[in-house]
Amino acid sequence: MNIGQVRFIPAGHPPHRGQPRAAAAHRLEMTRLAVAGNPRFVLDKREIARESGAAGPSYSVDTLADLRAELPPRTPLVLFMGSDAFLGLTTWHQWRRLFDLAHIAVAHRPGYSLASWEDALPDPLRTLLSTRRCDQAAELKEKPAGLVFLHTITQLDISASQIRDRALRGKSLRYLLPESVIDYIHENHLYV
Repeated sequence: MNIGQVRFIPAGHPPHRGQPRAAAAHRLEMTRLAVAGNPRFVLDKREIARESGAAGPSYSVDTLADLRAELPPRTPLVLFMGSDAFLGLTTWHQWRRLFDLAHIAVAHRPGYSLASWEDALPDPLRTLLSTRRCDQAAELKEKPAGLVFLHTITQLDISASQIRDRALRGKSLRYLLPESVIDYIHENHLYV
């Protein structure tokens, strides 16, 4: 599938966990550095801007509604997430509405075999997957929203919490992040 653009949207105030440890300005700059040099990668500041307006938690459904309103009606929109996040999707704010706004591409992360992962799905997601699953990325082009694409990726056991923990303990972040982001973390004494 030819993806025209990938937007990186740092969370403003994520409702499923505490306030991020790094200030919004630092998270924006780290994201800008990480996506620099790839013309298809775009830093989208909308959730941070929403946070600065004291609008409360950053809900993905609101972000997708904003994006959907900016696009021509038949333009496919895809939300990428890890399989661990998808397992908890029923706890998200207005989670069923997500499928009116976008497709969801689920990337399998380390520790999640497809068979065991599907067995672990709560009933509402198992039912949803049985009616919305697509097996080819090309199918996502055929409609603007509503499908779930399960995608196996080259698995790298990297997580944001692991990176923060390694930084806190003074361990190397090499190969986990772009060098420009590592330098920024060190220069600004983040996660220490």
